[in-house]
Amino acid sequence: MKSFEPVRGRYAPSPTGELHIGNLRTALLAWLSARSAGGEFLLRIEDLDSGRSRDEWIEVQMEELRRIGIDWDGEPVRQSRRLELYSAAIERLRSHGLVYECFCTRAEIREAASAPHGELPEGAYPGTCRSLGAGALAERRAQGRPPALRVRADAAPYRFEDLVCGSVEGRVDDFVVRRNDGDFAYNLAVTVDDAGQQVTEVVRGADLLETTGRQLWLYDRLGLTAPRTWAHVPLMLGPDGARLAKRHGAATLEQRLESGGTIAGIVGEMAASLGLATEASPTAAAELLDGFSLSKLRQGS
Repeated sequence: MKSFEPVRGRYAPSPTGELHIGNLRTALLAWLSARSAGGEFLLRIEDLDSGRSRDEWIEVQMEELRRIGIDWDGEPVRQSRRLELYSAAIERLRSHGLVYECFCTRAEIREAASAPHGELPEGAYPGTCRSLGAGALAERRAQGRPPALRVRADAAPYRFEDLVCGSVEGRVDDFVVRRNDGDFAYNLAVTVDDAGQQVTEVVRGADLLETTGRQLWLYDRLGLTAPRTWAHVPLMLGPDGARLAKRHGAATLEQRLESGGTIAGIVGEMAASLGLATEASPTAAAELLDGFSLSKLRQGS
């Protein structure tokens, strides 16, 4: 008889402003998936972007989540307090010869990424700096331009099953694990954190689908346990069919409420936009738990 494996989900916003309705809808789906399975739900604050993250937005975002009915287990974890863990992960990669310095400017990266480079996807970094000799390295260092750190992925293949998108496969490019401003990159931090927090399922926006292969590569090379379940959910769109943004107006919870909306009405709108309700009638988040399944969102179903 198969033993019960508890679910542990999470939501991980960046404190760079108010959450817009699309962010809140993704958070609602992640919460519904974990709670409907009787699992735990964690909140992690991804505040590694030192140029944009602000402490004052953390409580604002937490209150927005509470208002639509989302709760979480334990104290939220802040990435800015876990820097030693990320440094240790990079040193482990370095010890296996899996990182190198990259001095490319953004313009150079765009130019290199637009050129054909075999099996890698369009826009992937082709490894311009990966084979620099000692002389070339010394010359670039002497110019004073701080390098980013990239991994030697060798176009490694990956494949995984996504609950919403189905079978996904591709190859991993030489992605950045530490930026040239010193900040740790998203793919490294999220891998270390999900493993450290024993997250079993990742529910996040479809715009992050392409990052999963990179994270699976890191799980393998760092000897970490990857989540069992991946689900990349549809993004919320504006009236023009583009991803919901500030330009569409009334994109945040507060703006919707100021224009006459209600919490129950907004949650009902989110549910209806995903096919979880037949019409956008007022509802509470908890009322959506019964019978919830991410499979209802599967593309083409």
